[in-house]
Amino acid sequence: MSAQPITAFIDHHYRHFNAAALRDAAIGYNKHLADGGVMFMTLAGAMSTAELGLSLAEMIRQDKVQAICCTGANLEEDVFNLVAHDHYIRVPHYRDLTPADEQALLEKHMNRVTDTCIPEMEAMRRIEGAILAEWVKADQAGEHYFPHEFFWKILLSGALEQYYQIDPKNSWLLAAAQKKIPMIVPGWEDSTLGNMFAGHVITGDVKNVHTVRTGIEYMMYLADWYTKTSEKQSIGFFQIGGGIAGDFPICVVPMLHQDLQRDHVPLWGYFCQISDSTTSYGSYSGAVPNEKITWGKLGIDTPKYIIESDASIVAPLMFGYVLGW
Repeated sequence: MSAQPITAFIDHHYRHFNAAALRDAAIGYNKHLADGGVMFMTLAGAMSTAELGLSLAEMIRQDKVQAICCTGANLEEDVFNLVAHDHYIRVPHYRDLTPADEQALLEKHMNRVTDTCIPEMEAMRRIEGAILAEWVKADQAGEHYFPHEFFWKILLSGALEQYYQIDPKNSWLLAAAQKKIPMIVPGWEDSTLGNMFAGHVITGDVKNVHTVRTGIEYMMYLADWYTKTSEKQSIGFFQIGGGIAGDFPICVVPMLHQDLQRDHVPLWGYFCQISDSTTSYGSYSGAVPNEKITWGKLGIDTPKYIIESDASIVAPLMFGYVLGW
C-alpha cells in the first residue's frame, strides 16, 4: 500500500532542522508502539481551544495514545468547544487590539485566548450547570471523584448531546471517556471550573471540598498505573508544551525510585517534546531532554526528540504521520 498524502509529504520534504526532528520523532513514535510500547501524552497550553481533537481523538480511538495528562484548562475547553463552537469568535487581528477593544470583548462575555474568544454563557455557564449537578450528587452521597471523572459523567450520560455543535468524533475528551484511558489533571484548581467549584464550596452548594479529588491522589494513581504497566510494556512520554502538564507526570519515575525505593521500575522509554520555549533561564518548558537524565527521568539510551516549533502546527502533522494519513 502506498503512503498517504501527509505521510508521503513529510517523508519527502521534512529532511532537515526542525522538519527532520518532526519526522524522526514520528518514526520513533511508531517504532515505540510497534515494539509493544504504550504512549503517555501531555497537553499544555490551549491545545483544546486550538481544536487538537480533530486529530487527537482519532489517535485515542486507534490506540496510539494510552494515557493523557492535561491542564484543567485543556480538560474543560475541549467540552466548551463541543457544546458552544458556533458561538466562538475568531479575532485574527488580535495583535492590534487596544485595551478598549479588550474591554468590549469582556462586556460581551467573550474570553480571549490569542485569536479565539470563548463565549462565557454558551460554554462555561452551560457546563457549570451540568457538572454542578454531579458535584452536588456526589457530595450528598459522600462520594469522591477526580476532576476528569466528573467530565466523563456528563459526557457519557448524554446530558450534553442536545448542545453539540461539532461532530462528537472530534472531541478528544469524549474519545478518552469512551475508551476509559487513564487521565491525570494536576493543578485542576487553576481552571475556570476549578474556580467555580471553589465558589460553590464557599456558598455551601457543595459541603465537602474533597468531593473533587486532588493532585496528590492523582500522583498516587499515576504511580500505581506506571508501576503495573511498566512491568509489561515500555512507556513513552510525548509532551506538548511544558508546565505542570509535563513536569508533574514525568516526575513519577524519580519518585518511584527515590521515595518508594522501587529501583526495578524502568525509566520512560521514549521522549518527545514540542515546544517553542527558549532554552534558557531555568525554564522547564525550554529544558533540553538531556537535563532530565540528571533528574532520573530519562536514561542515556532513551530515544529523545525536541521539536522547537508551534504545537498547533506540529502536533496534527505528527499525528497524521503516526496514523498513516
